[in-house]
Amino acid sequence: MFISLLAITLAVSQLWIGGTLKQASAESAAKDLIILQNVPDVSTEISGEAFQLKALHVYKEGHFMGISDGVKWKSSNKNVAAVDQAGNITLMGKPGKTFISVTDGVYKDRIALQIKPDGKKHSKGKPAFKVKIIKEHGKRYDLISRAVKNMSIEEKVGQMLMPDFRTWKGKNVTEMLPEIEKLVKDYHLGGVILFRENVVTTEQTATLVSDYQKAADKFGLLMTIDQEGGIVTRLQSGTDMPGNMALGAARSEEISRKVGKAIGEELASLGINMNFAPVMDVNNNPDNPVIGVRSFGEDPQLVADMGVAYTEGLQSAGVAATAKHFPGHGDTAVDSHLGLPEVPHDKERLKEVELYPFQKGMEAGIDAIMTAHVTFPKIDDTKAISKKTGEEIAVPATLSHKVLTELMREEMGYDGVITTDAMNMNAIAEHFGPVDAAIRAVKAGTDIVLMPVGLQEVAEGLVNAVENGEISEKRIESSVERILTLKIKRGIIKEETPQPIDEKIANALEIVGSEEHKQIEKEAAERSVTLVKNERDALPLQLSPEDNIVVVGNTYIADLKNAISKFHANTTVIQTSSYALTEEQKQLIRNASAVIVGSYTFNVSGRSPDSAQMKMVNSIIAESEAPVISVGIRNPYDIMAYPEVDAYIAQYGFRTASFDASAGVVFGQVNPSGKLPVTIPGPDGSVLYEIGHGLSY
Repeated sequence: MFISLLAITLAVSQLWIGGTLKQASAESAAKDLIILQNVPDVSTEISGEAFQLKALHVYKEGHFMGISDGVKWKSSNKNVAAVDQAGNITLMGKPGKTFISVTDGVYKDRIALQIKPDGKKHSKGKPAFKVKIIKEHGKRYDLISRAVKNMSIEEKVGQMLMPDFRTWKGKNVTEMLPEIEKLVKDYHLGGVILFRENVVTTEQTATLVSDYQKAADKFGLLMTIDQEGGIVTRLQSGTDMPGNMALGAARSEEISRKVGKAIGEELASLGINMNFAPVMDVNNNPDNPVIGVRSFGEDPQLVADMGVAYTEGLQSAGVAATAKHFPGHGDTAVDSHLGLPEVPHDKERLKEVELYPFQKGMEAGIDAIMTAHVTFPKIDDTKAISKKTGEEIAVPATLSHKVLTELMREEMGYDGVITTDAMNMNAIAEHFGPVDAAIRAVKAGTDIVLMPVGLQEVAEGLVNAVENGEISEKRIESSVERILTLKIKRGIIKEETPQPIDEKIANALEIVGSEEHKQIEKEAAERSVTLVKNERDALPLQLSPEDNIVVVGNTYIADLKNAISKFHANTTVIQTSSYALTEEQKQLIRNASAVIVGSYTFNVSGRSPDSAQMKMVNSIIAESEAPVISVGIRNPYDIMAYPEVDAYIAQYGFRTASFDASAGVVFGQVNPSGKLPVTIPGPDGSVLYEIGHGLSY
């Protein structure tokens, strides 16, 4: 009996140790409880009549976590504002002041709300009020300095690393793997970037992102993605949007803002808290192979206006925006994924053109800026020895102290987060070793090393560089402070009790790909489609049901045919990969009442009149008696290769909404209003169509 009692006692004590005692230990590790909005770095702007306050536990080790269970909220003046036990504030429609307090039974904090009538706002019924949050002050709210002071050098370096786990052992990573979880913890990672391979469905994506946050060491992870909209769209279940050049053609800051906000809402619902968008490059070089329609256009003011509006929309949804690619990747004819481009202009010209949108983005409070793997010899003529060729080469902006620190930080006054572009791109990977490149980037002034080649080697290399004095610890700490500031500002904080995954999924399913967002996409696409040419009164088409339309092309041609078929059932598609038409296909074209050609290009050779695709288009124009309408599916420059076409539509991207908008223009259901955001050059340096050109019915 004694042995049995002993066994029971031991079992109970084990439960106590594994459960309540362990919980008590965790709670005792907390040394304070504060309200997040009391932290100096957190914005206190209030919009609407309801908002939420958040409580944080601050731990002895310097880190902090969100706490929602086991705390009590209270309002000192319920006639002014009420608070529920989740920290949600409801204004009661009366002016006055109240203190909102929170306690966990040991620690407590408070914050003041001052509510005054807003003379600027006039609404029917009850008067509008202006809410002012009055913060408490003191050292207890300096979370970032305390956190950095208590971090090891390995933890500090880890915050600066943002790898991708696109695949693992040859398979796409769509769920958390034990090996990846271990890497996140072991290297104290500050963030992870996701790709299309990782984000298949809404449920799966929300679960994967949630699992990443659970795996995080002490601080919440920056979960990032390139969800620009248009041709660079990662979410497979989200709203694609027509892309930046389409927004530039629409010429509407309101639409750009709505698009940015919709993208932000979808990402936020999935737990993705940082977007590598918008592209702020000025695409003033028609030969650019990598930016093109990812840019809002060739006019710096247009790019700035649309980019700032997009940023405001994105960040209003709580997602950090990132302007890229500083100091400007638009005027290059080389893809930095493949080589090392050069922008030859001096600083005065760069300030007027390339740098202008970035400066406006900085002034508008953009959270982050991504660097370009591009050389700017008039700013920095420093040379390095290429590991690929052994020759002397110019140092790209990503690795340049003169560009990142002297120009961006000191001259342009930017103090947000700087991230490199992917460090595995050939412009960096081939010419600089992975560790050397990372060290150079940090010394230059970057805060985040994106997609380092060899996580262990780069992490150890940076730690060694600090320990041997090549990089000062103060330099590392300044980056960590900026990263943690961004995380606090955007509420990227580990939770003691994370929201249940089924609740996250249910919320995401309502938001991602929602009808409201599809309507924004439709409006943006319809406002963007540009009717560049319309001769012989080719458009809008007015056909009888028995009249046959032939749609010809290769890339995305089925999508164009499907869009046309929604308006005219008697539509035939000719898809030809070789661009060599058979006699039977030529006869179909000759017998057609209208021919619609879809051309698709992304480089100079593709839009050359000598390319197989353009030879086919010109042969159709020459032989067809029916009107020939061409749709430039991606680049608006395609008409350079076939200027004799009867009608030409630029749609700027290959997403469904853009095809539908073009079809609407073809049949007169959409009155085209888009204006070219770029100049279309003619032969010998002439101008075929000016920026701002666009026809309507």
